[in-house]
Amino acid sequence: MKAARATLADVARLAGVSLGSASRALSVPDQVKPQTLESVQRAVEQLGYVRNGAAQALASRKTRTIAALYPTLNNPIYADSIQALQQTLWAHGYQLLIASHEYKADREIDAARAIVERGVDGLILVGTDHPPAVLDLVHQYALPYVLTWSVDNTHYPHCVGFSNFDAAYRLAKRVVEHGHTDIALCGGAMEGNERARARVAGTRKALAESGIALRPEWMLEVPFSFEGGRHALRTLLERGARPSVVICGTDLQAIGVLDECRTQGIDVPGQLSVTGFDDIELANITHPPLTTVHVPSFEIGARSARHVLALVEARPAQDEMVLDAPVVMRDSLGRL
Repeated sequence: MKAARATLADVARLAGVSLGSASRALSVPDQVKPQTLESVQRAVEQLGYVRNGAAQALASRKTRTIAALYPTLNNPIYADSIQALQQTLWAHGYQLLIASHEYKADREIDAARAIVERGVDGLILVGTDHPPAVLDLVHQYALPYVLTWSVDNTHYPHCVGFSNFDAAYRLAKRVVEHGHTDIALCGGAMEGNERARARVAGTRKALAESGIALRPEWMLEVPFSFEGGRHALRTLLERGARPSVVICGTDLQAIGVLDECRTQGIDVPGQLSVTGFDDIELANITHPPLTTVHVPSFEIGARSARHVLALVEARPAQDEMVLDAPVVMRDSLGRL
């Protein structure tokens, strides 16, 4: 049985304020005392309260809007997915609402609550690792949702994506086949990001099977950005011994490494090999072109849109949900 939805009166009671004060705290927060606002916000979070008008819209399923919550809008790999989402939803008479949380759990919770308050028919989330409060919210309001980008270690049946573990494993195998044993890993924040964790785990397994251990000083956690990659290479150079290859968790980081190599006068792949992950459009026009993993981002967007609409409209989904993410061999990975 579904839990009863919290009311504004419940919020006021838990916060220890009047109904009018609770209403003002949510509608015009700058006009209430800070202590009152804090009490009401705490009660809203504890109860999972959503304002009534939006709750009614959710119940009627008449918004014809699907929301998608992305970790960032600053990575080109997500642009293809968003475009596919929008085109597919338009074709079925739905609109797309986009939000991002920049890999911050509190912002993800706030964004999810704002989405539910607005009223949408379904939700698409990137990844399988989310704050419990986010999933509690969508379950409380029986909001159909689809997880995307990852199918590793999840029992949720509505996931559209690929195995980040397997893709990273295959790429690391190719690195080893090219004779590399001195390997650096340029990753990113792994808390709340099962994609990053799976890529590191897949890489570790492939290397371990060849008796190669990652040196702690060559395992870097930097932002998923060009500057993150530049910083990673500078850090490696400052630490003395140089690896023969840098495996990057994203293409943005890898392109940053390539650019820093150009600045430092390091020949790629003659003196240092570099690999990425995503196969964004830039990966094919870097100098040299980047060896990477092709993430089927457009197809993920299109299939997740069709799948969430199937859930919203209570009909069977037709698409295969597990996609392939092949290694794309280019010139940035050299042989030793």
